[in-house]
Amino acid sequence: MDAAFLASYPMLSEQPQLLHQLQSLKLVVFDVDGVLTDGGLLYTEQGETIKRFNVKDGVAMKLLPKWGVSVAVITAKDSPALHQRMKELNVEHFYPGCHNKAAAFADLTTKLPMPASQIAYVGDDVIDLQVMPSVGLAMCPADAHTLLLRHCPLILSKSAGQGVAREVADLILASRMPLEEAYELAKQPEFERHV
Repeated sequence: MDAAFLASYPMLSEQPQLLHQLQSLKLVVFDVDGVLTDGGLLYTEQGETIKRFNVKDGVAMKLLPKWGVSVAVITAKDSPALHQRMKELNVEHFYPGCHNKAAAFADLTTKLPMPASQIAYVGDDVIDLQVMPSVGLAMCPADAHTLLLRHCPLILSKSAGQGVAREVADLILASRMPLEEAYELAKQPEFERHV
């Protein structure tokens, strides 16, 4: 455990069950717009959507599976840029264009059967409330919609697109080991490909 890092999250000492939940996670499901991006949509003259991803999140999404925590993405939007990013990060469980996130989540848990207590979901808007009651730990960015801020036991310090997935990964890994140890894998030259 990385007590020094975790000390900057007072809610973990105030609610010790949160630390236990972080330690038991085997799967983290991320939304995209408003979590992995800042929620902005830029369009080219040809109508293509351009998205801005945070490279720090790429490190997180590649590192978590190396430590036994699977990563999935369920998002209501779809675009070539999104597919490219998920391919670069080797996100195996990717559900684009999902307006029924509960159905996508049900499919995911059929493929990766595990207790709800071992699953976290990170979302930012009301559509994510389709899934959040079904998981062991719901998390949201600091600038999530007010309804999520009311329902998420773990509100992150980062805002949308500012390294939310990296903060999630750091919390999970720090609950289990010193971050220096966790990041040894990320120091390898082969790890940096497509981050």
